[in-house]
Amino acid sequence: MNGASRARAALGARLRELRKDARLDGRQLSTAAGWHWSKTSRIEHGKQLPSEADLAVWCQVCDAELTLPDLVAALRNVQAQWAEWKRITAAGHARRQRRGRELESQTRRLRLYNPTIVPGLLQTESYARAVLAQCIGFLATPDDLGEAVAARMARQEIVRTGSTRVAVLIHETALHTTLGGPQVMAEQLAGLCSTAFGNPRLALGVIPLRAEFVYLTGSFHLFDHRLALIETASAELSVTAPSELALYERLWEGLHARAVYGDAARSLITAAASYFESGRAD
Repeated sequence: MNGASRARAALGARLRELRKDARLDGRQLSTAAGWHWSKTSRIEHGKQLPSEADLAVWCQVCDAELTLPDLVAALRNVQAQWAEWKRITAAGHARRQRRGRELESQTRRLRLYNPTIVPGLLQTESYARAVLAQCIGFLATPDDLGEAVAARMARQEIVRTGSTRVAVLIHETALHTTLGGPQVMAEQLAGLCSTAFGNPRLALGVIPLRAEFVYLTGSFHLFDHRLALIETASAELSVTAPSELALYERLWEGLHARAVYGDAARSLITAAASYFESGRAD
């Protein structure tokens, strides 16, 4: 559990104690507050952040208005620890890359996993340019592409010098996800073959497409335009801020546009079924 998760759980515990002190169960508080009982449970267990308005209602129902200022301060502290990507990159992606290099230089054992693309420490310059251009365009952040690419390339010094040991895991899918076009992809894959092996500082593993499932989730659910639930390995995050919801809407639209449907989707499913039915998976 990270610092933000611990602070969220602590806030939930304080609210639970307020409810108990008021001799209310979760359903009674929920009814008085005018929301579903599951919201109360999620807040108390640190799975959902209340809004400041929620805190005001909670304190009113529990006859504990004097505690509201402290609770609001605690909420704002939790919110400050939630590192929204758009805020992180507001000053440009080059600055984010330099921060990453600083963190990496202080690490003796660095482990990376990416299921969809080749990680930054192993990217060619043209591939990195395609990745960062996507980031800048998607997040609508300042366009410092040239500087950001240079900063990302500088980060790769860690796999050439120093004492840090780097282990990288990528999914086979990352070898087929197109970025920058066929030539960029061909250069990137050739670069992997030439730099990722025989280096005592670096260990690269590729998880085959049909490898046995290991619990991992990065899925998200969109509920109208009011809520996004994001599942991670350790928590379910609730996003309600309009600026963040807009990014998930854009993400859905982009994925939706790249998917195939109907007969094309059926063909992919039947091809996968044929592989397993043939016994080649044994």
